[in-house]
Amino acid sequence: MNLAQAMTQAATQGLDRMDAQLLLLHVLGRPGAQRAWLIAHDDEPLSAEAQQRFDALCRRRLDGEPVAYLTWHKEFFGLGLHVDPRVLVPRPDTETLVDWALELLRDKAAPRVIDLGTGSGAIALAIQHALPAAQVEAVDRSAAALDVARTNAARLGLPVVFRQADWLQGAGRYDLIVSNPPYVAAGDPHLPALRHEPVEALVAGPDGLDDLRAITAAAFAHLRPGGWLLLEHGWDQAEAVRALLAMAGLAEVASREDLAGIARCSGGRRLELG
Repeated sequence: MNLAQAMTQAATQGLDRMDAQLLLLHVLGRPGAQRAWLIAHDDEPLSAEAQQRFDALCRRRLDGEPVAYLTWHKEFFGLGLHVDPRVLVPRPDTETLVDWALELLRDKAAPRVIDLGTGSGAIALAIQHALPAAQVEAVDRSAAALDVARTNAARLGLPVVFRQADWLQGAGRYDLIVSNPPYVAAGDPHLPALRHEPVEALVAGPDGLDDLRAITAAAFAHLRPGGWLLLEHGWDQAEAVRALLAMAGLAEVASREDLAGIARCSGGRRLELG
């Protein structure tokens, strides 16, 4: 069997073409960016051992496992991250949150930043990479997730400080608090499709707002004057999150839309003293 035949077989099974290309490149030990190489060399033979590995990965993908878990790799904000089932797969939607954070921090000399529920470290590492002078801290209640985040930081050579904590427990004061916390409601009909990802990083009570409430309630005391709290949330939660931010005493409350035009992030600012 050659590479073209392997791709045809995957398509016959119902696998998305891009997914099949990424899995085949992974089996061949090539980066996902080499899809053009795969097309140009589709007449090359595929060994029996490689074919078995590819077939096994295709079956797992058809069962709903994310491609990132099968290849142990996900691109986020230009960074190549290791991911596995200990952490959520970083989504493109979250890049909206990073863009907003960088806008707010651009003119600060050495801003203090904390990323709550860091998971793979995606947000913290993207900010640190874009702003080398920033003092970036990242916390997660999961020791297993922190292992993944620390691995990514070490491989990328980025000096983010990681520690295990429950949200702002033991935290100082910051120019920016940023978080992509769990925000899916228990019983949400989309949860079965996410069954391969850690449920504790997805679900936050009956309405999905439990963790967002906890963070907003605690954030004011941990913001420097002029500091911002930015939160990612569900597609239908912007109004509720803006209300939580206002109740917490934050000003300039607003939301930002993702590339699909959905209000995906909301934030507010602690006013300057005087």
